[in-house]
Amino acid sequence: MAFKSKEDATAYWAANIKLMMWLLVVWFVVSFGCGVILVDVLNQIQIGGYKLGFWFAQQGSIYTFVVLIFIYAKKMGDLDRKFGVEEK
Repeated sequence: MAFKSKEDATAYWAANIKLMMWLLVVWFVVSFGCGVILVDVLNQIQIGGYKLGFWFAQQGSIYTFVVLIFIYAKKMGDLDRKFGVEEK
């Protein structure tokens, strides 16, 4: 990667870290929050015959992780284009 200036490189990595932190917060809330901490509250709701807390622990968190991967790839592509360091 060739940044135009040191400031661009610093801004790029700051934006990258900010994005990763937000995605990790979502990951934590879905996996640990919904699958462990809030499981008793969520288990009072049923979808398709399954308790929602169980669903989050078994399936919902996996779907969320896959979506987070695609969001990260899209946002990083946007960030690369913004700073002129995209792959060609």
